[in-house]
Amino acid sequence: MPTSLRRRDFLRLSLLGVGLTACRWLRLTTPPLSSTPSTVVSIPNKPSPFPPDETLASPAEATPITEPPPQTLPAQTESPFPAFIIDGHQDIAWNALELGRNPMESAYTIRKKEENGDLPGMVGERVTGLPEYLSGRVGIIFASLFVAPAQNAYPGYHSVTYSTPQQAEAHASQQLHFYHQLAETEPRLLVITSSIELQTVVTSWTLPGQQPLVGLVLVMEGADPILSPKDLPRWYNDGLRIIGPAWHATRYSAGTGKPGPLTDLGRQLLAATSEYNMILDLSHLAEAAALEAVESYTGPVIASHSNPKPILPSDRGLPDETIQKIVAHDGVVGIMLYNRFLKPGWVEGDSREQVTLNTVAEAIDYVTQLSGDARHVAIGSDFDGGFGLNAIPQEMDSVADLIQLADILAKRGFSREDIEAVANGNWLRILKQSLP
Repeated sequence: MPTSLRRRDFLRLSLLGVGLTACRWLRLTTPPLSSTPSTVVSIPNKPSPFPPDETLASPAEATPITEPPPQTLPAQTESPFPAFIIDGHQDIAWNALELGRNPMESAYTIRKKEENGDLPGMVGERVTGLPEYLSGRVGIIFASLFVAPAQNAYPGYHSVTYSTPQQAEAHASQQLHFYHQLAETEPRLLVITSSIELQTVVTSWTLPGQQPLVGLVLVMEGADPILSPKDLPRWYNDGLRIIGPAWHATRYSAGTGKPGPLTDLGRQLLAATSEYNMILDLSHLAEAAALEAVESYTGPVIASHSNPKPILPSDRGLPDETIQKIVAHDGVVGIMLYNRFLKPGWVEGDSREQVTLNTVAEAIDYVTQLSGDARHVAIGSDFDGGFGLNAIPQEMDSVADLIQLADILAKRGFSREDIEAVANGNWLRILKQSLP
């Protein structure tokens, strides 16, 4: 989420069936999610943000503004290219619990519902939803647990904010429960916590005859919800697989707008995180903190949604030195598709024509040229993370249009193998290194 804005015929009926059975069994045998956080905190017992007749609604019930993409993909009979896309960052739970946006509904339906309200003016028109994930072959998403500091709340939207670590813990726990509820209710979704679940999702997109799944890998954006590094086992057992220590500054690290290093508590958190071989996300870390973290951390390292500093000349941009350290660690940088972070000087209200998918390809190519190959760059859109339709590249109408990047990269000379790496292979490598 930009800081500048205040934010699923099996493998012949057996392989995928076995995989799904194993995944559901793993969920049933995993220690249940605690009904309350480890520290008792009083927060409102909020009902579902969706009306009873709409909760986790099937996309088939959506009423689009314009002709929407297909609601559910038919079983694949051939191998498209790229087979699927992995998006390194989306704030799905925050959108649902703070803004009341049902992730099962089409982006077009949400736009219709919000057209006379205040939300489009604050956070932009909706561009994500399960129908668009499926039609655009967005097969895996790094889905955030994001709780904003109270001072960064949107006017009238402050139910998922915190003033104390205990409040942050309570809200992030609620978001974690939300993701598991989605996956238990919607058979096209799967929370990925293991290599078995990862392969189940990949197989659903790569083997002809499968019904595609959308996998969610849970990432914490800003680690204040973790009261102490000693609490990390609970979060890991409940499905957290990626940790970003900072958004703004946290108790663990300096962050966007707050320069400085890791804190002593942050160094303890990294030590605990490395014991679980979790993925460390450097996005939003201050430059000194990011360099310290990438040099000391022993597990996989990424910057899930961060653009190079020459393209994003602020402390949200990654300096060349940091990118090179990530590359030396065999890590990956996810390129954001936020116009303001793609074109220096672009501001809200400027024409979308100034930023195109070729602009995105230029950012991808920058990391490729700096690193010497296409092994270390991917997509981390941050779509609906405080910005929307008015602030994404011109050719795009929803997340389903990410797939167009393949043709753009091909025209720039990227090989088929390199395009597949950017679309999904690089993130897959990191996940395979980390997942049990």
